[in-house]
Formats: sequence, structure tokens, C-alpha cells
Amino acid sequence: MPRTEINRDNLEERVVDIRRVTKVVRGGRHFTFSVIAVVGDRQGHVGAGIGKAGEVADAIRKAVEDAKKHIITVQLAEHTIPHETSARFCASNVLLRPASPGTGVIAGAAVRAVVEVAGVRDVLSKTIGSSSKVNTVAATIEALQTLQTPQQVAARRGIPVERLLRKATVS
Repeated sequence: MPRTEINRDNLEERVVDIRRVTKVVRGGRHFTFSVIAVVGDRQGHVGAGIGKAGEVADAIRKAVEDAKKHIITVQLAEHTIPHETSARFCASNVLLRPASPGTGVIAGAAVRAVVEVAGVRDVLSKTIGSSSKVNTVAATIEALQTLQTPQQVAARRGIPVERLLRKATVS
């Protein structure tokens, strides 16, 4: 996948989840923190990452750095998505549907964080299966990657956009 060139300094960062992980060792318990973070510019670019460290601040910094390395481009139609899409990651399944202007983001916390920093203002979503935030974020990113504009679909099929849109309204 080609790297997306954007200004990585002006990205909005959002922490989706912080988990305290305990490992029991001979001397007692050893605590570390695992953080899921998403970054985006609210203009069609979003990335997600995971960071693990002994301190929360270090884990957040690592998660944000990881998210900046994995930024994808999302195809938007005005302030929503161009078409319905779904994706599965492990046991989490995420369904995203375009919504009319003014609807807002109807989504759970993990999906909401991803689509908001991507720049989607109106969308309906449903998470099916596992509610694991790590898997839900990954499934949402995967669903956003599958989005295509009518121009992209028409070019792939080798037909004019008008013909593609005419078929959609007739069906």
C-alpha cells in the first residue's frame, strides 16, 4: 500500500482505551499499560496504533507514534461515507452506513473515535460480535479502507460515471 503524504504534525490524537495489564511474577505483581490511540486530520486521513509501557504517558506516546505510521486515506462523500460497508477483524464485525446531513455519528466509543478523526460527520454504525476495542478499531479501519467513490468504481469498470449512477437509480 502506498504511503500517504500528509502533515503529521497537525493530527488530532484520541485515546480509545487504556488497559492495565498485570503479570504475576515471583516477587509479586508487575503492572504495565496498554493503550489504543487513533490519529487523524478530519479530512480523510486516519490511523490507529497500540502502545505498551510501564507508565501511561509512555504508552500513549508509543500508541500515537504507531498510529502515525499506519495512516490510511478514507474516501468521503461530503461529510458522510459514499456507500454502506462492513468489515470483520477476528471476532468483531463493524457495519457502517451513510447518513443524511445532521444525523451525526451514531456509533459506539471505538468506532466513533475512528470515524470522527477521519472527518466523517454523519454515519450510522453497528458493532456485531466481539466488543473488544482493539478488534473493533481494526475492523473499522478495514471497513473505511474498502470505501470507493463512484468515480473510482466507474473507472475500474471502464464506463462513464453517469451510466453508473443511472444504473443505481433505476435498480
